[in-house]
Amino acid sequence: MPSFLYIATNSLNKTITGTVDGADKSAVIATLTKQGLRPISVKEGSDGKSAGSFSLNDFLGGNKVKSDDLVMFTRQLSAMVSAGVPLLRAIASLEQHTESAALKKILSYVIKDVEGGSALADTLAKYPNTFNDVYVNMVRAGEAAGILDEILKRLAMQQEKNATIRKKVKSAMTYPMVLIVITILAFFGLMLFVIPQIGKILLDLGGPDAKLPALTRAMLAISHFMTTYWYIALPALVGGVVLVLRYIKTPQGKIVFHHLVLKIPGIKVIIMKVAVARFSRTFAALMGAGVAVLEALSVTAHAVGNVVYEKALLDAADAVKNGDTLSSVIEKNTLFPAIVAQMLSVGEETGQTDVVLLKVADFYEEEVDVAIDGLSAIIEPVMIVVMGSMVGLIAASVMGPIAGLAQNIKS
Repeated sequence: MPSFLYIATNSLNKTITGTVDGADKSAVIATLTKQGLRPISVKEGSDGKSAGSFSLNDFLGGNKVKSDDLVMFTRQLSAMVSAGVPLLRAIASLEQHTESAALKKILSYVIKDVEGGSALADTLAKYPNTFNDVYVNMVRAGEAAGILDEILKRLAMQQEKNATIRKKVKSAMTYPMVLIVITILAFFGLMLFVIPQIGKILLDLGGPDAKLPALTRAMLAISHFMTTYWYIALPALVGGVVLVLRYIKTPQGKIVFHHLVLKIPGIKVIIMKVAVARFSRTFAALMGAGVAVLEALSVTAHAVGNVVYEKALLDAADAVKNGDTLSSVIEKNTLFPAIVAQMLSVGEETGQTDVVLLKVADFYEEEVDVAIDGLSAIIEPVMIVVMGSMVGLIAASVMGPIAGLAQNIKS
């Protein structure tokens, strides 16, 4: 029986949304009317899309919950459940007080599903854009083991660590990006406004038959092209950037891009350390929550954020399924530092894999800080040299013919 997504108003004239099964649209409308609801819109759910995800994308307009809001929600829910507040009451309280409109709407749906008898993890799984596989699997494990408050604490800590790493990486890249933008704007400004005027002055001084140096002629040619065909050059540049960004988001483009960043000196070190830190913390959290090894590896693989590491972990899961130990598989993979395999081996022998991997995560998160600081220290002088070289090149193209003309005047 197909599932239908509806928007309706109740007796209090409050708009509500939900899903209901029915033979057709007419039967669904009749069912809603019997429940005292006034249907506004009834749509059949499309194939391959869950009702929850459909409602999230359509009714929230693609709005995403910010990571900081999700961390705060998880931390508060953990505190309330630990204090003995019933789960449903805790979620309802957070739904009333949250400042995030997107999270408020999602929690209103979650409350209705939980009131209807659904497990919290199953309800959260309907909103993959907000609650990822790691979140859902840990909540499911916590519900099954009766330690949801402890699991929520681990989730909040893990999210805070991930958010911290993301902020540090973004912060480190802000200054270089600003310098790159300034450099590009300065180049276009010089080519569009300064070089044409200088070229005119040189031609006026030397005459139409003046022999200009090759560097000057090249600069004038570039400037002439940009001023004459700017309506082609600018759209082509913007279109090229957009196409590259879209290609990177495709599965094939993501593979090419992630392989490429792992070959760039400086960037490679940061990407590897971030991936190892994420793997260690996520896998440790799932193992600590009681999730099975194979399932934990599969979920962790999709949470690492790099398709190269994702494939390595999925291959590792296949090897573990065939009887190999995870430490022996990781040891053979050059993507992971030797310390990861060594610590995994200790964890497997002592039965404390989650504990030892948290130590690895802490270590590599500190290493990420050091690597980012080092990269920032290198990028700044490099970008200054690039900008200085560009200005120097343009200055040389101008001063050369001026010096030549002055020499001719003297002679």
